[in-house]
Amino acid sequence: MLRPQVFALQEGEVSIGLICSEKQAIDATLASLASEDKRFTPLADQYWNARGGSFTDGGAFLLTVSPRNGQPANVRRPVAEDRRYDLRVTDKFGKPVCTPPGQLHCDLSAPPASLTKIREDSATIDEAMRRQDPESLFRHLRERLVEMDYDRLRCFVDEIAEQTAGEVPALGIDAITLAIDHRYPTGDKKRSSVLTILRGGLERIFHAQPLCNRPATGTHLRVTWESREHLRGPESGETTLLIDAADFAAEGENCDAALAKKAYTLGWRRLIHYNSRGTRFHAVGFGPKTDGLRIDCYDNPGDYLASGMDGLECYVHGNAQDQLCQIAKRGKLVVYGDVGQTFLYGAKGGEFYVLGNVAGRPMVNAVGRPKAVINGTALDFLAESFMAGDPLRNGGFAIVNGLRFDEHGTPIPLDLPYAGGNLLSLASGGAIYVRDPYRTLVEEQLNGGMYRPLSTADWRLILPYLRENERLFGIQIERDLLTVDGAVREPRNVYRKVMPRTDAEIEAEMEGMGD
Repeated sequence: MLRPQVFALQEGEVSIGLICSEKQAIDATLASLASEDKRFTPLADQYWNARGGSFTDGGAFLLTVSPRNGQPANVRRPVAEDRRYDLRVTDKFGKPVCTPPGQLHCDLSAPPASLTKIREDSATIDEAMRRQDPESLFRHLRERLVEMDYDRLRCFVDEIAEQTAGEVPALGIDAITLAIDHRYPTGDKKRSSVLTILRGGLERIFHAQPLCNRPATGTHLRVTWESREHLRGPESGETTLLIDAADFAAEGENCDAALAKKAYTLGWRRLIHYNSRGTRFHAVGFGPKTDGLRIDCYDNPGDYLASGMDGLECYVHGNAQDQLCQIAKRGKLVVYGDVGQTFLYGAKGGEFYVLGNVAGRPMVNAVGRPKAVINGTALDFLAESFMAGDPLRNGGFAIVNGLRFDEHGTPIPLDLPYAGGNLLSLASGGAIYVRDPYRTLVEEQLNGGMYRPLSTADWRLILPYLRENERLFGIQIERDLLTVDGAVREPRNVYRKVMPRTDAEIEAEMEGMGD
């Protein structure tokens, strides 16, 4: 069943609007177009979700294609005549949806105009290799990207890949991954083109690693569909298995997720999936007590990722799809993007950090002690039928920060931290901590829950998770979360607690209705 939920827009020499049920389908479409026409890039400039009931955009969007200069679309023209059309995207109320002005795409089909290495860039790479410091490479890129042109950026990324792929692949992988995961100003360059260049450099490092039918030569080993029969355990010095998902099936015995389970039984404890195109069940099926296992997913992993996990850590370097971490028991998930439907359905425990938004019905029927930080928002039915005990006694909870990133990569508040209904609906335990300094949440969004001030004990509870959130995403507690209208406020004046009504409160309410 197609459920149009994700919209996307790419603007440039040609513009295209896309409507799909998942982001993965949008990226697959753009990748196909980019392979045939250099005017497209494999990533959209902007993605956003449809949602119901929002007074800010109506929850629906209009994509209108019309002939340029007002000519009717049904007028027949000679074949040789250029046909030009305009794409206009607005929300339900007619407000335009567009990408930042003044930015250009990179023509990735053409080589850089100049391959001259910049001495400062090369010296930074040399020093990072000497100190084994990927963060210094990321800082250099972030601080100079605005002044870089595309040629310099491509040359810098190429040099990182070339210098690190042989002896220190982890350095190059970590540095480029930091640049992919974080938000920062890109100047006159489209972020989609910057990401495509970074992903290209990462792919070169991955591809340079030896296949599993070769003797050990370093720290990383690679397996493809063609070489899967030669999969072996790690030999001396090998730490990381790279799994190229390109030709594997989307699910079943011939998917790369199934091969990852075999790799785990052979002794691998660091797995990286890349070239995923909606492949399902990553980080699933490894069994109980998988502490010490780390799985990284690049590109477009599919449904059910990390469902049922019990101790492992999973990092998604981009957006994730539906049914993530269903019935998760223990472990940690970090998503450097948005998440699809029914996130954490029936989850029993674990830590979960999401940079962007989660779609409908997250944490429904969750029990035990799952703890989630959502830096964007949830579309609706957040924590319906939550049964997670008392958060102050190791029960479960979610933190909703209600932020988005502007075109400069700066976190700013959404118009509403939570615009949906049925917040903590019919829950018997747990709590939701919402960053709501302007007190926009209203009683009509509840169905059995209640609002309470944030206590000192509540702040002590959520502070360690906000600190880890700061470390992972760079969202600073004082600057980005506690600062309101230019002034740092007390946590109790910024966050609100949503919790189930107690039995006594329900009984009192019922008695009042009887009177």
